[in-house]
Amino acid sequence: MSAKPAIVFDLGNVLLAFDYRRAVRNLAKQSSVSEAELHALINQSPLLLKYEAGGMTTTEFFNEVKFAASFSGELEHFRPIFGDIFSEIPEMIALNERLRQAGHKTYIFSNTNELAIEFIRGRFPFFANFDGYILSYEHRCMKPEARIYEVVERVTGKNNRGIVYIDDREENIVSGAARGWDVIHHLNHTDTIPALGELLSA
Repeated sequence: MSAKPAIVFDLGNVLLAFDYRRAVRNLAKQSSVSEAELHALINQSPLLLKYEAGGMTTTEFFNEVKFAASFSGELEHFRPIFGDIFSEIPEMIALNERLRQAGHKTYIFSNTNELAIEFIRGRFPFFANFDGYILSYEHRCMKPEARIYEVVERVTGKNNRGIVYIDDREENIVSGAARGWDVIHHLNHTDTIPALGELLSA
């Protein structure tokens, strides 16, 4: 590639692993429903998807969870519990640093929510080391909808093969490839890192 492409990373399961069971265990201590019911309520549920699509505020989301779970705490108690589901994937975080040192601009493109991003910004310093962030709740649409991919192109100032996109969900990758982006379906760092190296040296 002659000009350096923008490298666009998904967040969950690419840069950060996540496990909602951690939040469920702690929410259950202050709720009157089972852990299974809590898990169904907050993990990729219609309620969570509405929140991540910008269809409700953080306060509205919390109030829905509080009512459905009979959660006894307030929003200030809920925030750190709900956010504490993440752990770093160090090899991919190191990859971002190498790319930036090599002169690439890098971006995060994520279906996510305000509570998660607040927690991540406070907990993980690496999150500051990107040139831009395209977050579903801020744009009121979610991958794999075409409209949010258009936002990526506006933010990066790139299109077609000027974007290399890394995501663990195949349907999201398919939408990027349909726009002419170079894509990597991320399964693990041992495959993704050499695959990216081959793309960038082509």
